[in-house]
Amino acid sequence: MSSIRETRETLERQVLSPAAICAADSKGRRLPDEPCTIRTCFQQDIDRIVYSKAFRRLKHKTQVFLHPEGDHYRTRLTHTVEVSRIARTVARALGLNEDLTEAIALGHDLGHTPFGHAGERALNEIYAEGFRHYDQSLRVVDRLEKGGRGLNLCQETRTGIHHHTKGYPDDPLEARVVRIADRVAYINHDADDAIRAGILTADALPREVRDVLGDRLSVRINTIVRDMIAESAGKDDIVMRDDVERAVLAFREFMFEKVYRNPTAKGEEIKVKGVLDGIFRHYTKHPEELPEDYRGLIEEDGLERVVCDYVSGMSDRFAMDECSRLFIPRTWQVR
Repeated sequence: MSSIRETRETLERQVLSPAAICAADSKGRRLPDEPCTIRTCFQQDIDRIVYSKAFRRLKHKTQVFLHPEGDHYRTRLTHTVEVSRIARTVARALGLNEDLTEAIALGHDLGHTPFGHAGERALNEIYAEGFRHYDQSLRVVDRLEKGGRGLNLCQETRTGIHHHTKGYPDDPLEARVVRIADRVAYINHDADDAIRAGILTADALPREVRDVLGDRLSVRINTIVRDMIAESAGKDDIVMRDDVERAVLAFREFMFEKVYRNPTAKGEEIKVKGVLDGIFRHYTKHPEELPEDYRGLIEEDGLERVVCDYVSGMSDRFAMDECSRLFIPRTWQVR
């Protein structure tokens, strides 16, 4: 009698596109692992990511605005959820493996630093070997979770996570969907947050963007998603119509000019390096204060590598608390 997983794997072969990655055809995991009788390997990857500590910390990591006042600004976690929704919609419509797509989307930003890309740029200067969040995302799932054992994800999930910023020709279509969905999500929701913050107005978006994609967030995302599905159907790539792609690129360039490099939005970023550099230097001088899970990695991975892991994994709030604890004198308690 077939297991639920085997029945699902058979169904995938029947209904998915020939271009999709079927779970039964996965290249497997780095370490041998007993298959689940209920879940496919990609479903297992989803659960391993969602139940990881790194995933939970995303709720307190900056997307764009540092310490925004208000409950409706995006965090790294809500960004991840929006990427997952866009990517799954496209994957399902194109007959791709929705479980693999979701696993990649949920894991793509696990290596992000506190304070968003400001933290990434700071750690890239502080850590001698350099720092890129997509490399760190792979290190999180391969090494840092589970006390140094990692999550032991499928090769296809690992590839999609590592390549979500810069793709490669042999990437599976599921990984390409996530890479584009990531960009579609962040330019749209970051614009929405910038309008909420008073940095932009809705009519400030370039005319090309409003004319081709729409003048509201939901309309723009709907336009892009529908176009990706229509233009990519039956093809070995994920593409857009020329005018839609030009509008998306113009939108992204506009966001970098007006928001991501905007002195009002990013004025506090100069302080980020000071915070992270101070914490980094403290733990390189006092490795005995690192949590036990991290201390156990030092002999094999090196002290600075492990301190970088620890600092990059911090939430914004925890990093600020650490800075306060380490460098701000406590009030005297007189009895």
